[in-house]
Amino acid sequence: MAKLILSMDGLVLKEIPLVKDRMSIGRKAHNDVQIDNMAISGEHAAVVTILSDSFLEDLNSTNGTMVNGQPVKKHFLKDGDVIELGKYKMKYLTAALAATEPTGFTDGSSAEALAVADGRRVGSPPSATTTPGSAAPPPAAIMLLNGSNAGRELPLTKALTTLGRPGQVAVIARQPQGYFLTHVEGASFPVLNGKTLDAQAHRLDDHDVIELAGVKMEFFVKT
Repeated sequence: MAKLILSMDGLVLKEIPLVKDRMSIGRKAHNDVQIDNMAISGEHAAVVTILSDSFLEDLNSTNGTMVNGQPVKKHFLKDGDVIELGKYKMKYLTAALAATEPTGFTDGSSAEALAVADGRRVGSPPSATTTPGSAAPPPAAIMLLNGSNAGRELPLTKALTTLGRPGQVAVIARQPQGYFLTHVEGASFPVLNGKTLDAQAHRLDDHDVIELAGVKMEFFVKT
């Protein structure tokens, strides 16, 4: 299981297992990772994990989000990446590295969600995640069904393909087990085959119809 190692001024504060498909980071109490510091926006950023892959999304924060010293809006996380939020840093470790990385905690508290207030923390147990497999998925694409770009195909060749527009964003993850659609941002969730989805990742089947931000599109497997 991948995780984040939270630190401030070189002092490790907490390890944060990425046990949910989407973990929000911000100053407000409803976030999965609450950092009670005025340099952090109420809803600052989010880490979306789909099976074995994670990516970071800045949620239009006031002071921005950096990875390895560079400002980012969206970033596919790699082993050892360091996320910077004000004076706080979070090191991203995949499952293999997370098993051996020292954290400085021996009290069994790694299964907690985190709230930080100048070094203080509280938490509650989160839910479990899934385990990736090894098979390769077949080539696939989406076809736009309405609007000025109707009929246009978008091959799904990247690990993560972002769909939508600011205020309503989803992502399709290309995984060994297939293709998975996950809500990322916005109050309105994607609609799949006429049914509004929840925050969990949903596996796509051939000819599924996705509706997002006023755009209708069809997922299909190439043969």
